[in-house]
Amino acid sequence: MLFTMRSTLSFWILSAVVCLGRSHHHLGHGQDTAADEDSNALSLVSSANREFAFNLYRKLSTHPESKGKNVFYSPRSVSLALAALAVGARGDTHRQLFDGLGFNSSLLQQTDVDRAFRAALRNETSSSQDTSEGTAAFLDRKFQPNPDFLQVLKESYSTEAFNVEFAKKQESLDTINGYVSGKTGGKIDKLLDSVEDDVAMYLVSYIYFKGKWKTPFDPTRTRKENFTVDENNKVLVDMMSTEEFVDIYQDLGLNTKVLHLPFNSTYSMVLLLPDNMEELEKTICPVHVTKWLKWTKPRKYELYLPKFSIKTSYDMKDALSEMGMTDMFGSSANLRGISEKAKLAVSKVVHKATLDVDEAGATAAAATGIGIMLLSFQTVPVLRFDRPFMVLIVDRTAEDVLFVGKIVNPTL
Repeated sequence: MLFTMRSTLSFWILSAVVCLGRSHHHLGHGQDTAADEDSNALSLVSSANREFAFNLYRKLSTHPESKGKNVFYSPRSVSLALAALAVGARGDTHRQLFDGLGFNSSLLQQTDVDRAFRAALRNETSSSQDTSEGTAAFLDRKFQPNPDFLQVLKESYSTEAFNVEFAKKQESLDTINGYVSGKTGGKIDKLLDSVEDDVAMYLVSYIYFKGKWKTPFDPTRTRKENFTVDENNKVLVDMMSTEEFVDIYQDLGLNTKVLHLPFNSTYSMVLLLPDNMEELEKTICPVHVTKWLKWTKPRKYELYLPKFSIKTSYDMKDALSEMGMTDMFGSSANLRGISEKAKLAVSKVVHKATLDVDEAGATAAAATGIGIMLLSFQTVPVLRFDRPFMVLIVDRTAEDVLFVGKIVNPTL
């Protein structure tokens, strides 16, 4: 009898972004007989992912446990993982996953979503070893999932499958943590603290990004300065500085200064310094990202940005449940696409992420030469990120949002 009693499927989402070193990220379009279908599916899924990014951000940032803390996560990694889970979901469980992810069921079927992620991940294969994205399934040796489920995950979600003995807890723990550490460049070296009882499968999603800015900060200019956490608290940080032409936009509607810092690739970091953080968090949406990427113009600024390294960890059950994805966590879970013999439910959805920024990995971009302004005889304005700010890492070409965060305290 193979897992005929109720078993748990533990679901872990992890992502590491490291703004250090060199990145040679190339985005190409796969060419095959279904190119047009791939393109249409990818467009619809990418649009849904952009909306999902900020819907999930609002849930995470307003959670009581996030108060006064940094927020940082990868909506792309979460979308990838939940879409992979949806392959094995049926009935209301599948509908809730689709609705929660923002997929329009009248325009998209599961096969369309699979095709879209296959096309997106295929683009990753042409990039260097500094960028990787995918999923992995760790299966108990006694658990026999539907072969079709594993085949779809392999073809569309770059899933690597491994058989382990969860009864040998330390051995299986070392196997999973070692895999995760290798895929994230050692940035997440301990995903699991222990292996749960009655577990049939761990499904892991990862994304690792390593990029170098076009113009690094000069380390000799880094100084200790105050960062205002709130009206009652300040912390001392290593503040980098430079005087360069940087791409700036003043969003008057949101009372937010927008700084666009491109990597040596199709990716950029967008830094947001609002007058009112709560108002920005309530309002921000994909339309703003499109506008900011289009309307930022090069101007000479004296720029100050803290050097920091942060780690975050989330149990996403509450956030995803609030977004309508409830059945998968309880007795109503219908995951018969994974196995018809076992009664499966998701025990938890955990997301871990890291972000490192230093002089080599975060910088102001050089002037693009589009806008020419006579600033040499004027006082150079100052832009200081010395209070809470938001950060996005986006693909400038596709306008996809890989990471979203809020830096409240760079020292945490």
